[in-house]
Amino acid sequence: MDFFHKKYTCEIEGEKFASEVDLMTHYRSVHHKLILKCHKCGKEFIHEKDRLHHVREEHEKEMDARVHKSEHKSKASNNPQDQVDSNMRKFGDNL
Repeated sequence: MDFFHKKYTCEIEGEKFASEVDLMTHYRSVHHKLILKCHKCGKEFIHEKDRLHHVREEHEKEMDARVHKSEHKSKASNNPQDQVDSNMRKFGDNL
């Protein structure tokens, strides 16, 4: 197994890099390319389409999971005051 395989390639020169960070540094310093960052996690991208894909795939999944999480909450409340309020609704003021 080749652990030192360089899989990040410069699209302009074809030069290969061992890490994405090295490739971004190369683009920034040699080609003076604007590097786009994800506003949520700070991950860097060379192309806007890649940044948009990242946001759609990674961060919308997180938001979707949060929305569905609230749908499956237990109806029983752990707050004692909520339990008291719930029981008090059963009693009327018609004594």
